Amino acid sequence: MTDTEIFEGLKEVLAVMKPHLDTSKATLESNLVRDLGIDSLSMLLMSLALENKFNVNFDTSRAPFTTVGEVVTYIREQQEQK
Repeated sequence: MTDTEIFEGLKEVLAVMKPHLDTSKATLESNLVRDLGIDSLSMLLMSLALENKFNVNFDTSRAPFTTVGEVVTYIREQQEQK
């Protein structure tokens, strides 16, 4: 799966989680907290939704994600390991 496909899938998840969010303005550089309003509970819910959507597991011991691009890269790397 390409980064673009993962990015589009992530935007779909965000659109469901935060219907008021204009995901068309999200970029790989978008800050999850500052730009998209993702708090710690939203981060957990997003992780669970992305695990289901992309069939990956998020490592809870790693440092929190800061940008959309970091999430996309993590998902791609997890898929490549399978």
